[in-house]
Amino acid sequence: MPAPLQTIRRPLLVLSAALSSLALTAPVALAAPSPTPTAPTTTPSSSASPTATPPANMSSVGGTRLGQAGTQVNLTSGVPVLPKDVTARSWIVSDAESGAVLASHNAHWRLPPASTLKMLFADTVLPKFPKTTEHKVVASDLAGMGTGSSLVGIKEGESYTVHDLWLGVFLRSGNDAVHVLSHMNGGVAKTVSDMNAHAQDLQALDTRVVTPDGYDEPGQVSSAYDLTLFARSGLQKKDFREYCSTVSAKFPGETTKKKGKSVRGTFDIQNTNRLLSGDSDVSVYPGIAGVKNGNTTNAGATFTGVAERNGKVLLVTVMNPEKDEHNEVYKEAAKILDWGFQADGKVQPVGELVAPKNVPQASAQPGATATGEAGGDTSTKPSAGGSASASASEDDGSSGVGIALAVAGGLLVLLAAGVFLVNRRWPLPDLVRRRPRP
Repeated sequence: MPAPLQTIRRPLLVLSAALSSLALTAPVALAAPSPTPTAPTTTPSSSASPTATPPANMSSVGGTRLGQAGTQVNLTSGVPVLPKDVTARSWIVSDAESGAVLASHNAHWRLPPASTLKMLFADTVLPKFPKTTEHKVVASDLAGMGTGSSLVGIKEGESYTVHDLWLGVFLRSGNDAVHVLSHMNGGVAKTVSDMNAHAQDLQALDTRVVTPDGYDEPGQVSSAYDLTLFARSGLQKKDFREYCSTVSAKFPGETTKKKGKSVRGTFDIQNTNRLLSGDSDVSVYPGIAGVKNGNTTNAGATFTGVAERNGKVLLVTVMNPEKDEHNEVYKEAAKILDWGFQADGKVQPVGELVAPKNVPQASAQPGATATGEAGGDTSTKPSAGGSASASASEDDGSSGVGIALAVAGGLLVLLAAGVFLVNRRWPLPDLVRRRPRP
């Protein structure tokens, strides 16, 4: 089966929050072999060679070339060269909607995922509880977390909404929030089992889950390819899109007594995804809309991001850069995204992102509405707790006027149902809404 055909025209971005309640019909997509390029390019590395060596035999899900070691890209005439200073052990850049893999490097190398595994956790558990559900934390909810775990600051004896907990998961990568949600889901062991089953459904066959939070454990592995599948599936859910694109929020603090009255304070939390929130040496990436970052001793730095530019939505995953510089994983992800936007429409894909084994309508997710929102809440109100949605300037190539991305609002619509089916597209509903940046 040939790789997906390039679309003739781009989807329109429709600015209407009311459309977010419409059901999205996702076409059934089958795993396809990699395309046969006219001038294939396979290189051992896109730059400096990583210290470890990938296995000779890796999975070929999505195409045989994706299972080959080294960089896979079709550098034919007119295709820009890849950035030469990318040192990650594994990376992949792909079209989020059509699933076309534009280029990759050791895409199926099974590596420790760190907190990027929380994307699978969210995609598995998020639809099960309405965001307004409250839970009072007990000691057993916080038991079993790894030493040195990242925490959002959940306290025993305090009550939190599910909305609060997911903000803690996505913004602060809080293992404490993951464990509380896991216990609400029937326990850590059940949640791990659910995540492994969901990974199989997504055809993420490189993944083995041992802990729901991504903390280093023997045998816990995933791949750049699988992490991209988790992001692509998660982005079908409205709540997932909201949380992963939230830059900052107010989080509930401890209850104290003031003048005989109980007072619950709050504190600020900020997203640790530096392409979303920025840092001293990293700018907010134009068009960024999530998704998740991670960092552990065994995994090094890992990151999956989604960005939109001129109607094109790309996904990038970067795992464990060799270069030991501050925020290196974000710098390399930004360079790969830049290349992807420049190469899109010019480069022939080297494979594809496969769809789940049985692709239902987005509304068929357990406990989800037609927009993939958990618990049946179709409200389009701003996030509670003072949260701020993603906002990033984007150069339109002429006026340079800044336009920003935020969740909830637009709906990516294909121009013709025939194009939808031929290209096996899996559009991202109401992923972003353009608005002036404050």
